[in-house]
Amino acid sequence: MLLSPMDIAAPSASWHQIVEPRLSEARVELWLYCQTMAEPMLSGNKWMKLQYHIKLIQQQQYRGLVTFGGPFSNHLAACAAVAKLNKINAIAYVRTDNIDLNNPTLAYCQGQGMQLIAIDRQTYRQRQQQTFLGLITKRHPDHLLVPEGGSSVLGAQGIADLNLTDTPAGRADVIATASASGGTVAGLIMAASRASPAANAVKEVIGLAVVNDDALTEKITVLLKTADVKSFPWRIITTAAEHRYAKCPQQHIDFCCQFTKQHGIAVEPVYTGRALYKLYQMIGAGEFAPGSRISFFHTGGLQGVAGLRYRDLINPQQYRLLSSTKAG
Repeated sequence: MLLSPMDIAAPSASWHQIVEPRLSEARVELWLYCQTMAEPMLSGNKWMKLQYHIKLIQQQQYRGLVTFGGPFSNHLAACAAVAKLNKINAIAYVRTDNIDLNNPTLAYCQGQGMQLIAIDRQTYRQRQQQTFLGLITKRHPDHLLVPEGGSSVLGAQGIADLNLTDTPAGRADVIATASASGGTVAGLIMAASRASPAANAVKEVIGLAVVNDDALTEKITVLLKTADVKSFPWRIITTAAEHRYAKCPQQHIDFCCQFTKQHGIAVEPVYTGRALYKLYQMIGAGEFAPGSRISFFHTGGLQGVAGLRYRDLINPQQYRLLSSTKAG
């Protein structure tokens, strides 16, 4: 029997208007869209990107899923959670030299029954090459291959079920979110392109790239082409080219802590906080016309806060703040 989202983890969506002097001065309205779940590992974009993969697994009677991720991956934690809830197998190829079970993410994944397989960085770079993927599929023929981050057409279609277009104050001019593997941005573009045309239609979707990946735009383009999405304005903005993925500069950590205290909505410096920091810079630089309304999707990922503390990237006080506050 197929499980519905309600069977999985009762979704709860909420909108939050962010009111600050710098936004008022720029005459820009900012709304955060948050989706929380009874199973926290599936909050944000996580369940939305996995729901159609799970449906296909159940329809085709696969034994489970096989996927990829780094040692602190939100995606791996989400896959482990959803597999246990659906009573299916989960196998993960982890970019690491050894499986460190003191790492809170990997400990959680194993605790949910996920099989963890360590692969070195050089091998991991082949994760999008068809020859390598063919070997993985041959090794696990009864498991559905789920791409890194869940960013397949199925993942994008799950995100496209969300309505980020209509805020409580009216139609958004811009939809924005953090982007790493591209599936979430592709899904938001799909959804925006389907909205009925109107004089006040969404003008563009912005992906705020938290990775320095020159191929990100092409990945999104391929997903949109595969899904036969008509032309729609979108762009990718690099958030901090001088900082590698998940290397959290102090200004991003400070921003996340201040934002969390001020608004009661937790954001972390790897994805949502890093993206919001860049969005605030763009607003301050006058890149959005006065009167613009921005809809921003909080993609979750707060399980990663424990990993930041484990690596001493945040101190105990910052950890308590970011881990004790909900995302919406």
